[in-house]
Amino acid sequence: MKITIFGSGYVGLVTGACFANVGNQVICVDIDEAKVDALNAGHVPIYEPGLDNYLSSSLADGSIQFTTDAAMAVEHAEMIFIGVGTPPNEDGSADLQYVLKVASTIGDHLNDFKVVVNKSTVPVGTADRVTEQIQAVLDKRNVDCEFSVASNPEFLKEGAAIADFTRPDRIIVGTDSPRVEAMMHELYAPYNRQRDKLIFMDVRSAELTKYAANSMLATKISFINEIANIAERVGADIEQVRIGMGSDPRIGYSFIYPGCGFGGSCFPKDLRAMEATAISAGYQPKLLSAVTSVNDQQKHRLFDKLNRYFEGELRGKTIALWGLAFKPGTDDMREAPSRLLMEALWEQGASVHAYDPHAMDATQAIYGERDDLLLCGTKEAALSGADVLVVCTEWKPFWSPNFAEIKAALTYPVIFDGRNLYDPKRLQDHGLQYFAIGRQNYTEEHGPAPR
Repeated sequence: MKITIFGSGYVGLVTGACFANVGNQVICVDIDEAKVDALNAGHVPIYEPGLDNYLSSSLADGSIQFTTDAAMAVEHAEMIFIGVGTPPNEDGSADLQYVLKVASTIGDHLNDFKVVVNKSTVPVGTADRVTEQIQAVLDKRNVDCEFSVASNPEFLKEGAAIADFTRPDRIIVGTDSPRVEAMMHELYAPYNRQRDKLIFMDVRSAELTKYAANSMLATKISFINEIANIAERVGADIEQVRIGMGSDPRIGYSFIYPGCGFGGSCFPKDLRAMEATAISAGYQPKLLSAVTSVNDQQKHRLFDKLNRYFEGELRGKTIALWGLAFKPGTDDMREAPSRLLMEALWEQGASVHAYDPHAMDATQAIYGERDDLLLCGTKEAALSGADVLVVCTEWKPFWSPNFAEIKAALTYPVIFDGRNLYDPKRLQDHGLQYFAIGRQNYTEEHGPAPR
């Protein structure tokens, strides 16, 4: 099929590369000419495992191209996907200006039947607004042209987006058109061979499904973090509680790992947008508000533990920080817990030696050159001259470090673990103090004198 995708960010790139990889003819549109040139040369601007290989092979066989020529791209397509950003407004609602601008652009160049598909995460009612926007432009042009607007929300996890797209659990499509249903079946046939994963529903239900799914997952994370905070105070071990909970098949183990809070481009934004949608409809979403509140609180936990350990005397201290991205498998720093931690430390006069396998450039782009931030080439280099170690992102290279080397490098033999990676007893055997999330063994309010 001939596919056009407006937007060459995370969603647009993954969607375009995956569709092209199975033989579709894909054109991705972006207004940034330099970005388009770089993509046509095979330079991927984000870190996503496997995406560079998909893109290079599709560029080589001509199944994908990038352009700023919207007219050509609209004329090319049987189906047009909108995959631009929907950043939050000040009140948390989704900013649809880029979606509606694309709708206007489509209306400017539409001359025959096309299916327009909202791939971006958008609030309920967006398909209606896109339809109205396209129709208004057609009316202004005095063009009578049939089109259909559908919803096909993405469910892509950063760090596993290729697998999520090519081996999906489900494919949600919102439409009331049998013609669109048939085209969607054809488009997704390569990813639908084992069983029928396509779920068709009305457009508004599809739009709500994406927000509801992300809100549910975020709720599980905030719930286990709430229980972890209780566990610390009553003398329980959250890791044992987690195993006991997860063994119940009604609960399961997914998304019940306690930590220093969630970040990224989806959960925080989608929660706020879901809240705003509910409020605009006259409903106060108390549970969703609590999920956000718990997560905001959780992002302070590592700093609070550090501050207690040093009895409020953080000035002049150097903190080794392992992990900067909001999660492993990505270089995304949006709303990453590491950012809040570093900024709080700097405010108190501390310095940070940081290492991340893939988010160093993104961190540099955000903070630039600072005397109190040293971006290190290895996790071991981050330990040099540091007083304590903090783990903020659960990258695999951090799972089984050399604890003897860590102890020897640090001024204070202590690890603050925001992802509960380590066994407290093992660290005790290595002579290391250990402060995690919702765990016991080491709950002193302050630390020993340096060695």
